[in-house]
Amino acid sequence: MTTVFDGVEVTFVGIDDVTENEPKNYVEYVRERVDYPVKSIKVVACDDGKIDLNYELQGEKFERIRRITGYLTGSLDSWNDAKRAEEHDRVKHGIIN
Repeated sequence: MTTVFDGVEVTFVGIDDVTENEPKNYVEYVRERVDYPVKSIKVVACDDGKIDLNYELQGEKFERIRRITGYLTGSLDSWNDAKRAEEHDRVKHGIIN
């Protein structure tokens, strides 16, 4: 069963008797413990009578920050030609997943 409470998708797996308040309670429980917006919650019944609670947080936009010879900046707009050339000539490494 999947429901949405306050913009958060809450999915119950292996739990058939979900009360009306349970999605709200799980959303509030997770929000009290994390500092980021919650995207979804998955509540899975385990064999021992406990639950496995998984949640996904929403991503946040961020500005890329570069460090070139001691400068931290998100934009190259204020750099002179020499600094721009230095940034252009440096070796860029890819992201490893």
